[in-house]
Amino acid sequence: MNTLVLWDIDRTLVDAGPVGVDWYRAALRAATGLDLARTPPFGGRTERWITLELLALHDLAPTEELVARLHVELVAAAGREHARLPELGRALPGARAAVEALARRDDVVQSLVTGNLPEIARFKLAAFDLDRHLDLEVGGYGQLSEHRPELVLEAVRLATAKHAREFRAAVVGDTPHDVEAALRHGAVAVGVATGRSSAEELREAGAHTVLADLSDTAAVLAAVLDRPNP
Repeated sequence: MNTLVLWDIDRTLVDAGPVGVDWYRAALRAATGLDLARTPPFGGRTERWITLELLALHDLAPTEELVARLHVELVAAAGREHARLPELGRALPGARAAVEALARRDDVVQSLVTGNLPEIARFKLAAFDLDRHLDLEVGGYGQLSEHRPELVLEAVRLATAKHAREFRAAVVGDTPHDVEAALRHGAVAVGVATGRSSAEELREAGAHTVLADLSDTAAVLAAVLDRPNP
């Protein structure tokens, strides 16, 4: 059976530091002329979800035109600052080893289910040399929907079409939102307690396996490749 491993990025593979709020501050100012006064929670949410809530918090009508403009400015802000990511953040323990180990398997394709926009996802992965082994063309990205489960469905659809194979999907992430997205579509849910959600919270959300981090490569491979007990 072929496995499609769908990684979350922030606090699963990398800790990019506090750049997200800074990028939104610059984007909101450029798109609307307003200063950032309030921010919604970011963890596990898609960029579209964050954007819609951010606009509401600033009493702005969340039109598709304004959402698109804010995303353009968000990518521009990230583009100006992404060279600093290696000094502001870090790859999380075991992330590179796990990705490289899975890349050596012919029965695995790796991609993303991430709240990030595609361009920002590339910036964050490239900063820590984590992009080479992932097929970023078949990822589920945060502009698609405010509902994270839809990103899983899109990634599986794209991977199946591109690689002409049927896949069993495994989603790896650090929040209950990642777990829910996996379970909604029958995917294996692997929780990694390197974010703000505890191991217990990830178990309560229904994760098939919960890891403290990605430092045990054998445990990561077992989690994403072994079928969970029904």
